[in-house]
Amino acid sequence: MTEKRYLSKSKFKLGLECPTKLYYAAQPAIYENQRSNDPFLMALADGGFQVEELARLEFPDGVLIQAEHWQYDEAVRQTEELLERENVVIFEGAFRFEHLFIRADVVVKKGNNIQLIEVKAKSFDPEVTQFVGKRGDLDSKWKPYLFDVAFQQFVIQKMCPSFSITSFLMLADKSKHAKINQLNQCFRISKSGDKRKDTIRLVSSIAEIGGESVLSKIDISDLVLDIQQGKYKYSKQSTTDFSELVERFSEAYVTHTKLERPFVYSTCKACEFKCSEGSTKQSGFKECWTSAYQWTDEEFQRPKLFDVWNFKSGTRILENFGVIHMDELTKEIYPLKMEAGKMSGTERQWLQIEKTVEQDDSIFVMKDELKAEIASWQFPLHFIDFETSTVAIPFNVNRRPYEQIAFQFSHHKITEDGTIFHETEYINVQPGMFPNFEFVRALKDALGEVGTIFRYSTHENSVLNAIYNQLLESDEVDRNELCAFIQTITQSTKNSVTEWLGERNMVDLCEVYKSFYFDPNTKGSNSIKAVLPALMKRSEFLKTKYSQEIGKIGLTSKNFSPSHIWLSLDKTGEVNPYKSLPQVFNEWTNDELDEIFSDMEDLNNGGAALTAYGFIQYTDMSENERNSLANALLRYCELDTLAMVMIYEHFLEVVGNKKFKDS
Repeated sequence: MTEKRYLSKSKFKLGLECPTKLYYAAQPAIYENQRSNDPFLMALADGGFQVEELARLEFPDGVLIQAEHWQYDEAVRQTEELLERENVVIFEGAFRFEHLFIRADVVVKKGNNIQLIEVKAKSFDPEVTQFVGKRGDLDSKWKPYLFDVAFQQFVIQKMCPSFSITSFLMLADKSKHAKINQLNQCFRISKSGDKRKDTIRLVSSIAEIGGESVLSKIDISDLVLDIQQGKYKYSKQSTTDFSELVERFSEAYVTHTKLERPFVYSTCKACEFKCSEGSTKQSGFKECWTSAYQWTDEEFQRPKLFDVWNFKSGTRILENFGVIHMDELTKEIYPLKMEAGKMSGTERQWLQIEKTVEQDDSIFVMKDELKAEIASWQFPLHFIDFETSTVAIPFNVNRRPYEQIAFQFSHHKITEDGTIFHETEYINVQPGMFPNFEFVRALKDALGEVGTIFRYSTHENSVLNAIYNQLLESDEVDRNELCAFIQTITQSTKNSVTEWLGERNMVDLCEVYKSFYFDPNTKGSNSIKAVLPALMKRSEFLKTKYSQEIGKIGLTSKNFSPSHIWLSLDKTGEVNPYKSLPQVFNEWTNDELDEIFSDMEDLNNGGAALTAYGFIQYTDMSENERNSLANALLRYCELDTLAMVMIYEHFLEVVGNKKFKDS
């Protein structure tokens, strides 16, 4: 029996990204696809299951279509039967026209009028959010969602031509507040079964959550009409009218016809149809470039601009000069711009390009500048790392959607004689608990009043700025004291009403690394998980020290025994402490979790930490299970701050400073 194949809304959006992807997506047994489709993890990643259930709460008489995702005929039959009613609300309504098939989140039918409501776990601020940008085109962040709704309305209109359809987005409104405590605990997710149908709702009416939702329904009918009439194109490569585009995608997907289009740098760089090591499947990415440019295996091995750090000019250079390989780029095409006293962004890029092309493995260090920077730091040195989450449905009364939740920090300290302590840590994963103010109190006690404080990237500064604003709106007895502390160790963000620069403003160790140090082994990445193993591979000091038991080198730890060894130098030569930690989950590797969570709003945390926090918050588990996940979070966060210490030690090593203790 031949499987029925329909162009769904997810496949339509895939075709908008790149029409050629439809060909590869239609043949999963042949082509590798590195994009995860685990619905449980995706539900945890964006909070979509909660937002959907909260939206459904607004329609108490709504009827959920019960057919399984692959039961197209049955889903359509149930939907058609419900549409015969004069008035009805349908959840997951199924609509089909020829080879098009969609399931709509919410359909409200009143007589001959239909409201199509697409529910998204996306934040919306009525005072800030604009669907149309200053240049008159759709905002790129909203374009995929608007085209998605336009496609859904198109299919419904074709199946039900006599109906008048208006379209809406239902979004988490950042101007609204939760009316009750633990609102986000009212919707639980099952660890098994259908994640869209097995969500456990602990309330049955809007009245039970204070009489008002934190979601808003925004009419986008005019924008949808403009899309369908061709006013807005998805990309500048799009020349086809909307209806023709749908027909073209549908025919190609159903008949396995490959659609070609001009190469787009950003799309090709992010292509998921690449083969991972050891895969027995084919690479769609390789097939595309072989077909277009007759590339040989040798040309595929040549380093590409895709891998250059923060290379935002890739699209322009590909379109205007046809350059995609590193060894083809010249400084006439991409000029080198220098900065006084530090490495500029283009200097780092050219270092990466030239060292990669020349197969030069050596580091580049601005030793004098790095030494001067180190000399400005004051002991004791404090290294901190936060784990946070931004959730669509607020935790407590008066909290808004997508406010920062700071649930964990780790803190290492180095004294002037070079002694290293895992000084303090904090974690609060109690379900439904808003931990931010307790978090800041614990951080204030930990850091004291003296010493330079280090973070890695901008995340910690942004989080503390967010908590500062939360404190201003709170009635905490010590809010002024806590706000003053935050101002002391941070700088205000660009959107802050009040401007400040703290006298102990945290030093961004990532910026120090980017300004004065380059290692080609990181392949352009400045992530601490890429930087640490690269430096350890190079540093005999770090390898010697951390291949010993931590108790023997005087290193304290709150989560590891004195006999723990961070580096086991086996035959593989593995020098990555992160690989020594056990996986948090048996089902998924930490790398897979990082990839799944990479599209989250304001992501700054590891996927493993966010998954663990989501599990604890939204699934029912025993106290032992919760403690096990909390302990895993503590271990990972401790390594993040120890990694910063190791980077600091290596900086001392390369500039010839002997402040650290020899092992």
